[in-house]
Amino acid sequence: MEKGNKGVGKLNVCSSLEVEQPLPKSKLWKICMVASIAAGVQFGWALQLSLLTPYVQLLGIPHRFASFIWLCGPISGMIVQPVVGYYSDNCTSRFGRRRPFIAAGAALVTIAVFLIGFAADLGRASGDTLGKGSKPRAIAVFVVGFWILDVANNMLQGPCRALLADLSGGKAGRMRTANAFFSFFMAVGNILGYAAGSYSKLYKVFPFSKTPACDIYCANLKSCFFIAIFLLLSLTTLALTVVRENEIPEKEEQEIDQKLAAGSKSKVPFFGEIFGALRDLPRPMWILLLVTCLNWIAWFPFFLYDTDWMAKEVYGGQVGDGRLYDLGVHAGALGLLLNSVVLGFMSLAVEFLGKKIGGVKRLWGVLNFVLAVCMALTVLVTKMAEKSRRYNAAGVLMAPSSGVKIGALSLFAVLGIPLAVTYSIPFALASIFSSSAGSGQGLSLGVLNLAIVVPQMLVSIVGGPWDDLFGGGNLPGFVVGAVAAAASGVLALTMLPSPPADAKPGATMGGFH
Repeated sequence: MEKGNKGVGKLNVCSSLEVEQPLPKSKLWKICMVASIAAGVQFGWALQLSLLTPYVQLLGIPHRFASFIWLCGPISGMIVQPVVGYYSDNCTSRFGRRRPFIAAGAALVTIAVFLIGFAADLGRASGDTLGKGSKPRAIAVFVVGFWILDVANNMLQGPCRALLADLSGGKAGRMRTANAFFSFFMAVGNILGYAAGSYSKLYKVFPFSKTPACDIYCANLKSCFFIAIFLLLSLTTLALTVVRENEIPEKEEQEIDQKLAAGSKSKVPFFGEIFGALRDLPRPMWILLLVTCLNWIAWFPFFLYDTDWMAKEVYGGQVGDGRLYDLGVHAGALGLLLNSVVLGFMSLAVEFLGKKIGGVKRLWGVLNFVLAVCMALTVLVTKMAEKSRRYNAAGVLMAPSSGVKIGALSLFAVLGIPLAVTYSIPFALASIFSSSAGSGQGLSLGVLNLAIVVPQMLVSIVGGPWDDLFGGGNLPGFVVGAVAAAASGVLALTMLPSPPADAKPGATMGGFH
Protein backbone atom coordinates (compact mmCIF):
# COMPACT_ATOMS: atom_id res chain seq x y z
CA MET A 1 0.00 0.00 0.00
CA GLU A 2 2.49 2.57 1.15
CA LYS A 3 5.15 1.63 -1.37
CA GLY A 4 2.72 1.92 -4.25
CA ASN A 5 1.68 5.37 -3.15
CA LYS A 6 5.30 6.35 -2.71
CA GLY A 7 5.81 6.05 -6.42
CA VAL A 8 2.64 7.96 -7.07
CA GLY A 9 3.80 10.66 -4.68
CA LYS A 10 6.94 11.13 -6.77
CA LEU A 11 4.93 11.64 -9.90
CA ASN A 12 2.70 14.25 -8.30
CA VAL A 13 5.65 16.11 -6.83
CA CYS A 14 6.79 16.62 -10.39
CA SER A 15 3.44 18.09 -11.37
CA SER A 16 2.47 20.01 -8.24
CA LEU A 17 4.52 21.40 -5.38
CA GLU A 18 1.46 21.20 -3.11
CA VAL A 19 1.42 17.41 -2.92
CA GLU A 20 3.76 17.04 0.04
CA GLN A 21 2.45 20.03 2.00
CA PRO A 22 1.07 19.23 5.46
CA LEU A 23 -2.46 17.86 5.52
CA PRO A 24 -4.97 20.33 6.99
CA LYS A 25 -6.30 19.14 10.35
CA SER A 26 -9.94 19.43 9.29
CA LYS A 27 -9.33 17.34 6.19
CA LEU A 28 -7.45 14.70 8.19
CA TRP A 29 -10.33 14.57 10.64
CA LYS A 30 -12.83 14.06 7.81
CA ILE A 31 -10.74 11.26 6.34
CA CYS A 32 -10.56 9.57 9.74
CA MET A 33 -14.32 9.79 10.19
CA VAL A 34 -15.06 8.20 6.80
CA ALA A 35 -12.39 5.54 7.25
CA SER A 36 -13.93 4.54 10.59
CA ILE A 37 -16.93 3.10 8.69
CA ALA A 38 -14.57 0.27 7.76
CA ALA A 39 -14.63 -0.86 11.41
CA GLY A 40 -18.40 -1.33 11.28
CA VAL A 41 -18.29 -3.14 7.94
CA GLN A 42 -15.41 -5.37 8.97
CA PHE A 43 -17.08 -6.22 12.28
CA GLY A 44 -19.87 -7.84 10.27
CA TRP A 45 -17.41 -9.57 7.92
CA ALA A 46 -15.55 -11.00 10.92
CA LEU A 47 -18.77 -12.52 12.24
CA GLN A 48 -19.50 -14.00 8.82
CA LEU A 49 -16.07 -15.56 8.50
CA SER A 50 -15.90 -16.96 12.03
CA LEU A 51 -19.46 -18.02 12.86
CA LEU A 52 -21.69 -18.43 9.82
CA THR A 53 -20.24 -21.64 8.31
CA PRO A 54 -20.91 -23.57 11.55
CA TYR A 55 -24.29 -21.82 11.84
CA VAL A 56 -25.53 -22.95 8.40
CA GLN A 57 -24.61 -26.53 9.31
CA LEU A 58 -26.62 -26.22 12.53
CA LEU A 59 -29.59 -25.20 10.38
CA GLY A 60 -29.22 -28.50 8.55
CA ILE A 61 -27.10 -27.64 5.50
CA PRO A 62 -24.46 -30.39 4.97
CA HIS A 63 -20.78 -29.43 4.91
CA ARG A 64 -20.47 -30.25 1.20
CA PHE A 65 -23.19 -27.69 0.41
CA ALA A 66 -22.13 -25.03 2.91
CA SER A 67 -19.66 -23.49 0.46
CA PHE A 68 -22.48 -22.80 -2.03
CA ILE A 69 -23.99 -20.36 0.47
CA TRP A 70 -20.80 -18.32 0.14
CA LEU A 71 -21.49 -17.77 -3.55
CA CYS A 72 -23.63 -14.85 -2.41
CA GLY A 73 -20.60 -12.68 -1.67
CA PRO A 74 -18.64 -13.24 -4.89
CA ILE A 75 -21.67 -12.92 -7.16
CA SER A 76 -22.88 -9.74 -5.49
CA GLY A 77 -19.32 -8.40 -5.47
CA MET A 78 -18.89 -9.11 -9.17
CA ILE A 79 -22.10 -7.30 -10.07
CA VAL A 80 -22.88 -4.83 -7.29
CA GLN A 81 -19.48 -3.21 -6.73
CA PRO A 82 -18.85 -2.32 -10.39
CA VAL A 83 -22.45 -1.13 -10.84
CA VAL A 84 -22.42 0.95 -7.67
CA GLY A 85 -18.95 2.21 -8.57
CA TYR A 86 -20.06 3.29 -12.00
CA TYR A 87 -23.21 5.06 -10.85
CA SER A 88 -21.51 6.68 -7.86
CA ASP A 89 -18.90 8.07 -10.25
CA ASN A 90 -21.72 9.67 -12.22
CA CYS A 91 -24.17 10.53 -9.44
CA THR A 92 -25.30 14.19 -9.33
CA SER A 93 -27.47 13.97 -6.19
CA ARG A 94 -27.53 17.06 -3.98
CA PHE A 95 -26.50 14.74 -1.10
CA GLY A 96 -23.26 13.90 -2.90
CA ARG A 97 -21.92 11.19 -5.16
CA ARG A 98 -20.98 8.60 -2.53
CA ARG A 99 -23.09 9.35 0.56
CA PRO A 100 -26.46 8.11 -0.80
CA PHE A 101 -24.94 4.71 -1.62
CA ILE A 102 -23.21 4.46 1.76
CA ALA A 103 -26.45 5.29 3.59
CA ALA A 104 -28.44 2.77 1.52
CA GLY A 105 -25.85 0.08 2.19
CA ALA A 106 -26.00 0.64 5.95
CA ALA A 107 -29.81 0.42 5.91
CA LEU A 108 -29.70 -2.86 3.97
CA VAL A 109 -27.16 -4.30 6.42
CA THR A 110 -29.63 -3.69 9.25
CA ILE A 111 -32.39 -5.57 7.43
CA ALA A 112 -30.07 -8.44 6.48
CA VAL A 113 -28.66 -8.91 9.97
CA PHE A 114 -32.18 -9.09 11.41
CA LEU A 115 -33.12 -11.86 8.94
CA ILE A 116 -29.95 -13.87 9.61
CA GLY A 117 -30.09 -13.54 13.38
CA PHE A 118 -33.77 -14.46 13.61
CA ALA A 119 -33.72 -17.10 10.84
CA ALA A 120 -34.27 -20.00 13.25
CA ASP A 121 -37.10 -18.17 15.06
CA LEU A 122 -38.80 -17.15 11.82
CA GLY A 123 -38.40 -20.69 10.51
CA ARG A 124 -39.96 -22.12 13.68
CA ALA A 125 -42.84 -19.66 13.45
CA SER A 126 -43.38 -20.77 9.83
CA GLY A 127 -43.52 -24.47 10.64
CA ASP A 128 -40.00 -25.83 11.15
CA THR A 129 -39.65 -28.53 13.79
CA LEU A 130 -37.39 -28.24 16.82
CA GLY A 131 -34.34 -30.43 17.35
CA LYS A 132 -31.76 -31.70 14.90
CA GLY A 133 -32.38 -32.09 11.21
CA SER A 134 -32.89 -29.78 8.28
CA LYS A 135 -34.91 -26.61 8.84
CA PRO A 136 -35.93 -25.58 5.30
CA ARG A 137 -37.84 -22.42 6.22
CA ALA A 138 -35.04 -21.14 8.46
CA ILE A 139 -32.55 -21.91 5.68
CA ALA A 140 -34.64 -19.91 3.20
CA VAL A 141 -34.77 -16.90 5.54
CA PHE A 142 -31.05 -17.19 6.20
CA VAL A 143 -30.15 -17.36 2.50
CA VAL A 144 -32.26 -14.27 1.70
CA GLY A 145 -30.66 -12.37 4.57
CA PHE A 146 -27.19 -13.51 3.58
CA TRP A 147 -27.67 -12.32 0.00
CA ILE A 148 -28.92 -8.94 1.18
CA LEU A 149 -25.98 -8.66 3.60
CA ASP A 150 -23.40 -9.28 0.90
CA VAL A 151 -25.09 -6.86 -1.50
CA ALA A 152 -25.16 -4.23 1.26
CA ASN A 153 -21.53 -4.74 2.22
CA ASN A 154 -20.48 -4.32 -1.39
CA MET A 155 -22.59 -1.16 -1.62
CA LEU A 156 -20.71 0.20 1.38
CA GLN A 157 -17.11 -0.68 0.62
CA GLY A 158 -16.71 0.73 -2.87
CA PRO A 159 -18.23 4.19 -2.21
CA CYS A 160 -16.35 4.46 1.11
CA ARG A 161 -13.02 3.91 -0.63
CA ALA A 162 -14.02 6.26 -3.43
CA LEU A 163 -15.08 8.95 -0.94
CA LEU A 164 -11.68 8.71 0.73
CA ALA A 165 -10.08 9.26 -2.67
CA ASP A 166 -12.34 12.27 -3.25
CA LEU A 167 -11.40 13.78 0.10
CA SER A 168 -7.71 13.13 -0.61
CA GLY A 169 -7.91 15.30 -3.71
CA GLY A 170 -5.55 13.03 -5.65
CA LYS A 171 -2.58 14.01 -3.45
CA ALA A 172 -0.19 11.20 -2.56
CA GLY A 173 0.37 12.23 1.05
CA ARG A 174 -3.33 12.43 1.79
CA MET A 175 -3.95 9.14 -0.03
CA ARG A 176 -1.35 7.34 2.07
CA THR A 177 -2.93 8.75 5.22
CA ALA A 178 -6.44 7.77 4.10
CA ASN A 179 -5.47 4.18 3.34
CA ALA A 180 -3.49 3.86 6.54
CA PHE A 181 -6.62 4.86 8.47
CA PHE A 182 -8.83 2.54 6.40
CA SER A 183 -6.52 -0.44 6.95
CA PHE A 184 -6.27 0.37 10.65
CA PHE A 185 -10.04 0.51 11.11
CA MET A 186 -10.44 -2.75 9.18
CA ALA A 187 -8.15 -4.37 11.74
CA VAL A 188 -10.12 -2.74 14.59
CA GLY A 189 -13.37 -4.11 13.17
CA ASN A 190 -11.86 -7.57 12.83
CA ILE A 191 -10.57 -7.51 16.40
CA LEU A 192 -13.94 -6.45 17.80
CA GLY A 193 -15.82 -8.98 15.67
CA TYR A 194 -13.62 -11.93 16.48
CA ALA A 195 -13.54 -10.98 20.16
CA ALA A 196 -17.33 -10.97 20.21
CA GLY A 197 -17.43 -14.28 18.35
CA SER A 198 -14.98 -15.94 20.75
CA TYR A 199 -17.00 -15.01 23.87
CA SER A 200 -19.42 -17.86 24.48
CA LYS A 201 -21.63 -16.08 27.05
CA LEU A 202 -22.45 -12.92 25.14
CA TYR A 203 -26.08 -14.03 24.87
CA LYS A 204 -26.52 -13.25 28.59
CA VAL A 205 -26.25 -9.56 27.74
CA PHE A 206 -29.34 -10.03 25.54
CA PRO A 207 -31.30 -12.73 27.43
CA PHE A 208 -34.23 -12.52 25.00
CA SER A 209 -31.95 -13.82 22.22
CA LYS A 210 -32.17 -17.42 23.48
CA THR A 211 -35.42 -19.09 22.42
CA PRO A 212 -36.68 -22.67 21.95
CA ALA A 213 -35.66 -22.47 18.27
CA CYS A 214 -32.39 -20.66 18.94
CA ASP A 215 -29.85 -22.43 21.18
CA ILE A 216 -26.88 -20.84 22.94
CA TYR A 217 -24.68 -20.82 19.84
CA CYS A 218 -27.48 -19.23 17.79
CA ALA A 219 -28.20 -16.73 20.60
CA ASN A 220 -24.54 -15.71 20.72
CA LEU A 221 -24.57 -15.12 16.97
CA LYS A 222 -27.74 -13.08 17.27
CA SER A 223 -26.22 -11.00 20.08
CA CYS A 224 -23.10 -10.36 18.01
CA PHE A 225 -25.25 -9.04 15.19
CA PHE A 226 -27.08 -6.68 17.56
CA ILE A 227 -23.71 -5.12 18.39
CA ALA A 228 -22.74 -5.07 14.70
CA ILE A 229 -25.86 -3.09 13.78
CA PHE A 230 -25.28 -0.55 16.55
CA LEU A 231 -21.62 -0.05 15.63
CA LEU A 232 -22.17 0.30 11.89
CA LEU A 233 -25.16 2.64 12.14
CA SER A 234 -23.41 4.81 14.72
CA LEU A 235 -20.23 5.20 12.68
CA THR A 236 -22.05 5.67 9.38
CA THR A 237 -24.49 8.23 10.76
CA LEU A 238 -21.72 10.18 12.44
CA ALA A 239 -19.50 10.18 9.35
CA LEU A 240 -22.24 11.13 6.88
CA THR A 241 -23.54 13.86 9.20
CA VAL A 242 -20.27 15.67 9.83
CA VAL A 243 -18.53 15.05 6.47
CA ARG A 244 -19.83 16.91 3.45
CA GLU A 245 -18.71 15.97 -0.03
CA ASN A 246 -17.08 18.73 -2.02
CA GLU A 247 -19.01 19.94 -5.01
CA ILE A 248 -18.00 18.35 -8.29
CA PRO A 249 -15.72 20.66 -10.30
CA GLU A 250 -17.43 22.20 -13.32
CA LYS A 251 -15.19 20.41 -15.80
CA GLU A 252 -15.80 17.03 -14.18
CA GLU A 253 -19.54 17.72 -14.02
CA GLN A 254 -19.55 18.38 -17.76
CA GLU A 255 -17.79 15.05 -18.32
CA ILE A 256 -20.42 13.30 -16.21
CA ASP A 257 -23.22 14.92 -18.19
CA GLN A 258 -21.60 13.76 -21.42
CA LYS A 259 -21.30 10.21 -20.08
CA LEU A 260 -24.93 10.17 -18.97
CA ALA A 261 -26.05 11.53 -22.33
CA ALA A 262 -24.05 8.88 -24.15
CA GLY A 263 -25.27 6.18 -21.78
CA SER A 264 -28.92 7.12 -22.33
CA LYS A 265 -28.52 6.09 -25.95
CA SER A 266 -27.53 2.59 -24.88
CA LYS A 267 -29.62 0.10 -22.97
CA VAL A 268 -26.61 -1.09 -20.98
CA PRO A 269 -24.33 1.91 -20.37
CA PHE A 270 -22.63 0.25 -17.43
CA PHE A 271 -21.64 -2.89 -19.29
CA GLY A 272 -20.23 -0.79 -22.08
CA GLU A 273 -18.06 1.00 -19.50
CA ILE A 274 -16.88 -2.18 -17.78
CA PHE A 275 -16.06 -3.99 -21.02
CA GLY A 276 -14.30 -0.90 -22.27
CA ALA A 277 -12.27 -0.69 -19.06
CA LEU A 278 -11.25 -4.35 -19.38
CA ARG A 279 -10.37 -3.96 -23.06
CA ASP A 280 -8.13 -0.98 -22.40
CA LEU A 281 -6.23 -2.47 -19.46
CA PRO A 282 -2.46 -2.33 -19.90
CA ARG A 283 -0.50 -5.61 -19.80
CA PRO A 284 0.90 -5.01 -16.28
CA MET A 285 -2.67 -4.67 -14.99
CA TRP A 286 -3.65 -8.02 -16.52
CA ILE A 287 -0.69 -9.67 -14.79
CA LEU A 288 -1.71 -7.98 -11.54
CA LEU A 289 -5.23 -9.38 -11.92
CA LEU A 290 -3.82 -12.89 -12.48
CA VAL A 291 -1.57 -12.70 -9.42
CA THR A 292 -4.46 -11.35 -7.34
CA CYS A 293 -6.75 -14.11 -8.61
CA LEU A 294 -4.34 -16.87 -7.56
CA ASN A 295 -3.75 -15.10 -4.27
CA TRP A 296 -7.46 -15.22 -3.45
CA ILE A 297 -7.78 -18.87 -4.54
CA ALA A 298 -5.25 -19.45 -1.77
CA TRP A 299 -7.01 -17.31 0.83
CA PHE A 300 -10.66 -18.19 0.36
CA PRO A 301 -10.58 -21.86 1.51
CA PHE A 302 -9.10 -20.65 4.78
CA PHE A 303 -11.62 -17.81 5.12
CA LEU A 304 -14.43 -20.24 4.39
CA TYR A 305 -13.46 -23.08 6.73
CA ASP A 306 -10.99 -21.69 9.30
CA THR A 307 -13.20 -22.08 12.39
CA ASP A 308 -14.71 -25.31 11.03
CA TRP A 309 -11.16 -26.69 10.64
CA MET A 310 -10.33 -25.74 14.21
CA ALA A 311 -13.53 -27.36 15.49
CA LYS A 312 -13.34 -30.60 13.46
CA GLU A 313 -9.74 -31.41 12.61
CA VAL A 314 -8.01 -29.80 15.61
CA TYR A 315 -10.58 -30.29 18.40
CA GLY A 316 -12.12 -33.45 16.96
CA GLY A 317 -15.69 -32.20 17.37
CA GLN A 318 -18.75 -32.84 15.23
CA VAL A 319 -21.44 -30.42 14.11
CA GLY A 320 -24.18 -30.21 16.72
CA ASP A 321 -22.32 -32.09 19.48
CA GLY A 322 -22.66 -28.95 21.63
CA ARG A 323 -19.26 -29.38 23.27
CA LEU A 324 -15.95 -29.86 21.43
CA TYR A 325 -17.25 -28.40 18.18
CA ASP A 326 -18.43 -25.22 19.90
CA LEU A 327 -15.15 -24.96 21.83
CA GLY A 328 -13.26 -25.33 18.56
CA VAL A 329 -15.31 -22.62 16.86
CA HIS A 330 -14.61 -20.20 19.70
CA ALA A 331 -10.91 -21.14 19.65
CA GLY A 332 -10.92 -20.42 15.91
CA ALA A 333 -12.48 -17.03 16.58
CA LEU A 334 -9.68 -16.36 19.07
CA GLY A 335 -7.18 -17.31 16.36
CA LEU A 336 -8.80 -14.84 13.99
CA LEU A 337 -8.57 -12.22 16.70
CA LEU A 338 -4.81 -12.79 16.91
CA ASN A 339 -4.69 -12.69 13.13
CA SER A 340 -6.33 -9.27 13.15
CA VAL A 341 -3.94 -7.87 15.74
CA VAL A 342 -0.99 -8.88 13.56
CA LEU A 343 -2.85 -7.49 10.53
CA GLY A 344 -3.23 -4.10 12.20
CA PHE A 345 0.46 -3.74 13.05
CA MET A 346 1.62 -5.18 9.74
CA SER A 347 -0.57 -2.79 7.75
CA LEU A 348 1.42 0.13 9.13
CA ALA A 349 4.73 -1.56 8.30
CA VAL A 350 4.15 -2.46 4.63
CA GLU A 351 5.95 0.59 3.23
CA PHE A 352 8.94 0.13 5.55
CA LEU A 353 9.29 -3.58 4.75
CA GLY A 354 8.86 -2.91 1.04
CA LYS A 355 11.85 -0.58 1.16
CA LYS A 356 13.97 -3.03 3.12
CA ILE A 357 13.21 -6.04 0.94
CA GLY A 358 13.60 -4.30 -2.41
CA GLY A 359 10.10 -3.22 -3.43
CA VAL A 360 6.47 -4.13 -2.91
CA LYS A 361 6.57 -6.62 -5.80
CA ARG A 362 9.23 -8.66 -4.03
CA LEU A 363 7.50 -8.28 -0.66
CA TRP A 364 4.23 -9.59 -2.09
CA GLY A 365 5.98 -12.52 -3.76
CA VAL A 366 7.91 -13.54 -0.63
CA LEU A 367 4.85 -13.32 1.62
CA ASN A 368 2.83 -15.40 -0.83
CA PHE A 369 5.33 -18.18 -0.11
CA VAL A 370 4.78 -17.58 3.62
CA LEU A 371 1.06 -18.02 2.95
CA ALA A 372 1.75 -21.27 1.06
CA VAL A 373 3.84 -22.66 3.93
CA CYS A 374 1.18 -21.77 6.50
CA MET A 375 -1.58 -23.42 4.48
CA ALA A 376 0.54 -26.56 4.11
CA LEU A 377 1.27 -26.59 7.86
CA THR A 378 -2.45 -27.04 8.55
CA VAL A 379 -1.90 -30.66 7.50
CA LEU A 380 0.89 -31.07 10.05
CA VAL A 381 -1.16 -29.51 12.86
CA THR A 382 -4.10 -31.78 11.99
CA LYS A 383 -1.91 -34.90 12.11
CA MET A 384 -0.47 -33.79 15.45
CA ALA A 385 -3.99 -33.31 16.81
CA GLU A 386 -5.09 -36.76 15.62
CA LYS A 387 -2.07 -38.47 17.22
CA SER A 388 -2.56 -36.71 20.56
CA ARG A 389 -6.28 -37.39 21.03
CA ARG A 390 -7.08 -37.90 24.73
CA TYR A 391 -10.09 -39.45 26.45
CA ASN A 392 -11.25 -39.11 30.04
CA ALA A 393 -12.20 -41.97 32.37
CA ALA A 394 -15.70 -42.08 30.88
CA GLY A 395 -14.30 -42.50 27.38
CA VAL A 396 -15.28 -38.99 26.29
CA LEU A 397 -12.94 -37.20 23.91
CA MET A 398 -11.10 -34.30 25.53
CA ALA A 399 -9.85 -31.01 24.08
CA PRO A 400 -6.47 -31.14 22.29
CA SER A 401 -3.17 -30.65 24.10
CA SER A 402 -1.69 -27.22 24.73
CA GLY A 403 0.99 -27.82 22.10
CA VAL A 404 -1.60 -28.48 19.39
CA LYS A 405 -3.62 -25.42 20.41
CA ILE A 406 -0.53 -23.22 20.33
CA GLY A 407 0.48 -24.58 16.94
CA ALA A 408 -2.95 -23.89 15.44
CA LEU A 409 -3.25 -20.41 16.96
CA SER A 410 0.28 -19.58 15.78
CA LEU A 411 -0.76 -20.30 12.20
CA PHE A 412 -3.69 -17.91 12.54
CA ALA A 413 -1.39 -15.20 13.90
CA VAL A 414 1.35 -15.59 11.27
CA LEU A 415 -1.22 -15.47 8.47
CA GLY A 416 -1.93 -11.87 9.50
CA ILE A 417 1.40 -10.88 7.90
CA PRO A 418 0.61 -11.89 4.28
CA LEU A 419 -3.01 -10.80 4.78
CA ALA A 420 -1.93 -7.19 5.39
CA VAL A 421 -0.11 -7.25 2.06
CA THR A 422 -3.13 -8.77 0.30
CA TYR A 423 -5.31 -5.94 1.60
CA SER A 424 -2.94 -3.20 0.45
CA ILE A 425 -0.38 -3.90 -2.29
CA PRO A 426 -2.79 -4.95 -5.10
CA PHE A 427 -4.68 -1.65 -4.73
CA ALA A 428 -1.44 0.36 -4.71
CA LEU A 429 -0.15 -1.34 -7.86
CA ALA A 430 -3.53 -0.99 -9.57
CA SER A 431 -3.44 2.77 -8.98
CA ILE A 432 -0.28 2.96 -11.08
CA PHE A 433 -0.86 0.29 -13.74
CA SER A 434 -4.40 1.43 -14.59
CA SER A 435 -3.73 5.17 -14.34
CA SER A 436 -4.09 5.57 -18.11
CA ALA A 437 -7.21 3.43 -18.47
CA GLY A 438 -9.54 6.43 -18.13
CA SER A 439 -11.95 4.80 -15.68
CA GLY A 440 -13.55 6.54 -12.71
CA GLN A 441 -12.54 5.69 -9.18
CA GLY A 442 -15.53 3.45 -8.45
CA LEU A 443 -15.34 1.62 -11.77
CA SER A 444 -11.60 1.02 -11.39
CA LEU A 445 -12.21 -0.55 -8.00
CA GLY A 446 -14.87 -2.76 -9.59
CA VAL A 447 -12.42 -4.03 -12.21
CA LEU A 448 -9.87 -4.96 -9.54
CA ASN A 449 -12.65 -6.54 -7.50
CA LEU A 450 -13.34 -8.99 -10.34
CA ALA A 451 -9.96 -10.63 -9.65
CA ILE A 452 -11.10 -11.14 -6.05
CA VAL A 453 -14.66 -12.39 -6.50
CA VAL A 454 -14.07 -14.75 -9.46
CA PRO A 455 -11.76 -17.03 -7.45
CA GLN A 456 -14.19 -16.86 -4.54
CA MET A 457 -16.94 -18.13 -6.85
CA LEU A 458 -14.66 -20.90 -8.08
CA VAL A 459 -13.80 -22.02 -4.54
CA SER A 460 -17.44 -21.75 -3.42
CA ILE A 461 -18.61 -24.00 -6.29
CA VAL A 462 -15.79 -26.53 -6.25
CA GLY A 463 -14.70 -26.37 -2.60
CA GLY A 464 -17.47 -28.44 -1.00
CA PRO A 465 -17.51 -31.29 -3.55
CA TRP A 466 -13.67 -31.28 -3.64
CA ASP A 467 -13.45 -31.67 0.14
CA ASP A 468 -16.22 -34.28 0.09
CA LEU A 469 -14.28 -36.28 -2.50
CA PHE A 470 -11.48 -36.74 0.02
CA GLY A 471 -13.62 -37.60 3.02
CA GLY A 472 -15.46 -34.37 3.83
CA GLY A 473 -12.69 -32.59 5.74
CA ASN A 474 -11.16 -29.18 5.15
CA LEU A 475 -7.57 -30.17 4.36
CA PRO A 476 -8.03 -30.81 0.59
CA GLY A 477 -9.07 -27.19 0.08
CA PHE A 478 -6.18 -25.94 2.20
CA VAL A 479 -3.69 -27.94 0.12
CA VAL A 480 -5.07 -26.38 -3.06
CA GLY A 481 -4.69 -23.01 -1.36
CA ALA A 482 -1.03 -23.73 -0.63
CA VAL A 483 -0.36 -24.58 -4.29
CA ALA A 484 -2.20 -21.45 -5.49
CA ALA A 485 -0.26 -19.25 -3.06
CA ALA A 486 3.05 -20.65 -4.29
CA ALA A 487 2.02 -20.05 -7.92
CA SER A 488 0.98 -16.49 -7.04
CA GLY A 489 4.38 -15.92 -5.43
CA VAL A 490 6.25 -17.19 -8.49
CA LEU A 491 4.25 -14.95 -10.85
CA ALA A 492 4.66 -11.93 -8.57
CA LEU A 493 8.44 -12.34 -8.55
CA THR A 494 8.95 -13.25 -12.21
CA MET A 495 6.20 -11.66 -14.33
CA LEU A 496 4.70 -8.78 -12.38
CA PRO A 497 6.41 -5.51 -13.43
CA SER A 498 7.87 -3.31 -10.75
CA PRO A 499 5.95 -0.05 -10.31
CA PRO A 500 7.69 2.79 -12.15
CA ALA A 501 9.54 5.43 -10.19
CA ASP A 502 7.32 8.08 -11.78
CA ALA A 503 3.78 7.67 -13.04
CA LYS A 504 1.44 9.92 -14.91
CA PRO A 505 -0.59 12.56 -13.09
CA GLY A 506 -3.80 11.21 -11.63
CA ALA A 507 -2.40 7.78 -10.75
CA THR A 508 -3.64 8.07 -7.19
CA MET A 509 -7.15 8.34 -8.48
CA GLY A 510 -6.96 5.49 -10.97
CA GLY A 511 -7.98 2.65 -8.73
CA PHE A 512 -6.42 2.85 -5.29
CA HIS A 513 -9.01 3.95 -2.83
